[in-house]
Amino acid sequence: QVRLVESGGGLVQAGGSLRLSCEPSGGTFVGYTMSWFRQAPGKEREFVAGITWNGRATDYRDSVKGRFTVSRDSAKTVLNLQMNSLNAEDTAVYTCAGDYRPYSWSVSADPGTYDVWGQGTQVTVSS
Repeated sequence: QVRLVESGGGLVQAGGSLRLSCEPSGGTFVGYTMSWFRQAPGKEREFVAGITWNGRATDYRDSVKGRFTVSRDSAKTVLNLQMNSLNAEDTAVYTCAGDYRPYSWSVSADPGTYDVWGQGTQVTVSS
């Protein structure tokens, strides 16, 4: 079964940028809708951004629109999340997830629909 490995987290000052990546291990992303979720201490996991299996449709939570960009490379082997203008409210563990949904044109924000998860990477924004 495919496993997901995130990288790129770290500590950044408010207003700064980070780029997260997620790569498959033991499989591929082909046919998968891929999304990023985050969870801050004491809060529930929340959807951040996602992209369909073919890379042609994306979705974002309102608070990150215009600041974050989700993408996948042409071979659809790497999922990225470019995060700009970071603020303290973005501090969380970010986790990538995959939902096998070939030919779909929508991204689910419900974590229950995702069947493959990474272990997460910490993003800390200092104010």
